[in-house]
Amino acid sequence: MQIQSNFSLRHLNTFGLESEARYFVEARSIEELTEILLDPVWKQTAKFILGGGSNVLFTRNVDALVIHPVIKGIEKIKEDDDRVWLKVGGGEVWHDFVMHCVENNYGGIENLSLIPGTVGAAPMQNIGAYGVEIKDVIESVEGVSIQNGQKRTFSKEECQFGYRESVFKRALKDQYVITGATFVLSKNPVLNVGYGDVKKTLEEMNVASPTIRDVSDAIIKIRQSKLPDPAQIGNAGSFFKNPEIPSGQYAELKETFAEMPGYVVSAEKVKVPAGWLIEQAGWKGYRRGAIGVHERQALVLVNYGGGNGNDIKALAEEIKASVSVKFGIDLNAEVNFI
Repeated sequence: MQIQSNFSLRHLNTFGLESEARYFVEARSIEELTEILLDPVWKQTAKFILGGGSNVLFTRNVDALVIHPVIKGIEKIKEDDDRVWLKVGGGEVWHDFVMHCVENNYGGIENLSLIPGTVGAAPMQNIGAYGVEIKDVIESVEGVSIQNGQKRTFSKEECQFGYRESVFKRALKDQYVITGATFVLSKNPVLNVGYGDVKKTLEEMNVASPTIRDVSDAIIKIRQSKLPDPAQIGNAGSFFKNPEIPSGQYAELKETFAEMPGYVVSAEKVKVPAGWLIEQAGWKGYRRGAIGVHERQALVLVNYGGGNGNDIKALAEEIKASVSVKFGIDLNAEVNFI
């Protein structure tokens, strides 16, 4: 392992923002990761774990040892007539793993196609899209303690998954490096095509009886039509969570905003698309110098090149304030501010 000083993180975050790590190291195995965590030379140095960088907004340099785990591997560890269990390294690119499952006709995560980031970051955020969340297919998560290098396996229940939440963002924040996860996929899946534009897109593709690949292709087509490619325009995908509001509040808002979409979460809660709220508040396509709100998807804040993380943070606060004034709804960022 080579530890580098004053290392640029610009190519390791999808916003493409300049940030400098005081120290940086890449760990290609659990053994290398444990070695650096237990090294007495670095024991007292603050540590920051950086995966695919698809969910971070750098607003400063990182005065720490930045550890970039790239632990790979997809291993079939068990199967029966209906299911297959796959153990996957945390450094695997999430979309590559989805494509592996699609190619092998393993169902359950095809709706999560083209989500940026790594497998290790996925359970931390409980990533989700088009009616599916990672908690629906995960069995366990493996991690290594940053404090003492001890390995630990977390059951699905111990992960305490919520909407874009997990124990790794709350009680165990900054305490573990997620090195891998075990997923349970279906050999005879029930396809989920009822959320968003999936069914409509399949119809446009002239697909009457969709396969796993058809659903994946439809999701990719939808995402590419709405979301900018980070390789072309810096962004972190959805910047805000879709807020869940009381059913009574939603009913009252519908009286004023008849077109307001909503998805029933429970008898008490309705989920409202944050992108719709932001667009109605007048932000879609807004640009301020090198940063702005994407012209096709108001939920995505972008860096057109040379942008500053603090400027994006300030823009996000302005958007939150305007949505709160117009609708009385508080938006919460899905992106982590650093």
